[in-house]
Amino acid sequence: MLLRLTGRRAAPLPLALSGAACTSLSAPMVKVSGADAGTAAFLRCVLALPPLALLAAAELRRAGPRPRRLVLTDAAAGLLLGADFVLWAASIELVGAGVATVLLNVQVAVFPLLSRVTSGERTPPGFWPAAAAILAGLALASGALTPAGSGGDAVLGLLLGAGAGTAYAGYLFLSRLGGGRGHTATPVLTSTAAAALSAAAVGGLSTGLHPGALDAHGWAWMSAVALFGQVLTWILVGAALPRLAPGVGAAVMVLPPVMALGAGAAFLGERPSPLQLAGCAVVVAAVWAVERAGKKGAKGGKKGDTTKEGTH
Repeated sequence: MLLRLTGRRAAPLPLALSGAACTSLSAPMVKVSGADAGTAAFLRCVLALPPLALLAAAELRRAGPRPRRLVLTDAAAGLLLGADFVLWAASIELVGAGVATVLLNVQVAVFPLLSRVTSGERTPPGFWPAAAAILAGLALASGALTPAGSGGDAVLGLLLGAGAGTAYAGYLFLSRLGGGRGHTATPVLTSTAAAALSAAAVGGLSTGLHPGALDAHGWAWMSAVALFGQVLTWILVGAALPRLAPGVGAAVMVLPPVMALGAGAAFLGERPSPLQLAGCAVVVAAVWAVERAGKKGAKGGKKGDTTKEGTH
């Protein structure tokens, strides 16, 4: 049923927005689970493998095997995703669930840049001023520039969040590169398995892996993270991303920080400072500007210009 809903006839933007809404719940759920960064990153991948395997098996019977070159691309994407998960979960502990999710959106600057460098796809008009605004907003959102947040924890949280966003951009770029070939669940399964290995390696070296320390409450929350933040998110986003321009595909993921800030305030009692909220507003506004510019560029490409934005 899920694979039919994400077929070629489904509009890509609603799919991407739905996936973004699912992933916005991940940060609060990771924090309330009580799992450390390495354990949370590892478990969200491992627990997602059984349902993904069932979806992939059905897809392979219908669509046939996936070419080896694309399987390797999926695996490379997953290695980056595993590193992203560990860095991001660590930043949650330092700057909060909502702000950590805002920091993750440094990907909106890195993702189109990767497409520009590797395949010559044009960045949307006004992209670079927007990217500068995003970076300034990220610094404010992290709390690193506020008197109360000028300590090492805020700065480290900023660096970890930005590192997570960079790895996330690499994952999105490789997923888009290998997407649109008749498979949706299969590449997500491969990348999730690779992400589990990467998370185990990176998390094992940083915080260690301690699944035995979780109680039933923690396991329930991590199972929810795996379902919403891994299975549903990447099935939906993976189906949409190859059919969206790079700037638009990155920009629609602005929904997670908006919702995560609300969820963090409602369920975890997090109260970002006015400057942090201002920084989040700057990030959201700049990302929205990139998304709008990407739409205009895509329309211009349909009229015969030389832009390459759009599907592969």
